[in-house]
Amino acid sequence: MISASTKQTNERRAADRFPIERDVRYRMLSKKSTEENGIGKTVNISSTGVLFTTDKLLIPGRRLEVSIAWPAQLNNSCALRLVARGKIVRFEQGRAAMEIQQYEFRTAGGGIH
Repeated sequence: MISASTKQTNERRAADRFPIERDVRYRMLSKKSTEENGIGKTVNISSTGVLFTTDKLLIPGRRLEVSIAWPAQLNNSCALRLVARGKIVRFEQGRAAMEIQQYEFRTAGGGIH
């Protein structure tokens, strides 16, 4: 039997996760001339990370930028995108976990195309 205190000490996440399913586009940040891009759906989001689906293998340690269609609008009229940069910390069964290192909100016209 696992006690509540054991569960809390085994929990590695420092922030609450929210089960938000949104479209996500990503691109690898590397010095290679060929860019790796992909699409997927978010599974959950926290202030420190994003878990999303992808049909490509994303290697832990690689840096990437994600662009997520945000559910809220600016002034109830302008669509927003969350653009975040970070690194892949885990990949398993078509799901990639990214640690967010920096982020910003942009109007939907900006971001990854």
